[in-house]
Amino acid sequence: MDVTFKCLHCHQELVADAGLAGTSIQCPSCSKALTVPQPDLHSVKILNPIASSAAAKEDKHFVVPTHEGPSEVLIKKPVVVEKPLVQAGERQLRTKTIRRIDCVEVGHDRFDEVISEFLDKIGPENLVSLNTLNYTHLDIGSQKLLTDFGVLIVYRG
Repeated sequence: MDVTFKCLHCHQELVADAGLAGTSIQCPSCSKALTVPQPDLHSVKILNPIASSAAAKEDKHFVVPTHEGPSEVLIKKPVVVEKPLVQAGERQLRTKTIRRIDCVEVGHDRFDEVISEFLDKIGPENLVSLNTLNYTHLDIGSQKLLTDFGVLIVYRG
């Protein structure tokens, strides 16, 4: 902590470390001897270093956009053409893996909706098994291994 005081002779404003309180020093301006005063604890102000920065002094006028209804989709997923689930003749066993990470769109997790839509499409009579799975993948942005989950659906189609 620093002590700010004025020279009694030339009125030059001086700053000294609080550890020097009570010691005699020479004024760098007029070279006369003076004593560093004790810090006044009632007038000590704790300065926020960020408040004195140039960025804090800049006026910022941010506006949060508002939308009526749902916002437009900026990233469109490619349309996947699937083979018909039920073909004329014999039905074969098929599998479908749905990962949770593939169901997240603009911060909204649609994992349950995607699974429900797929199960409705194949029908309960064609469902053989529904298995949960955990997997680990490398996140490109953070370069960290992340653990996620999904389901493996076995059905007749």
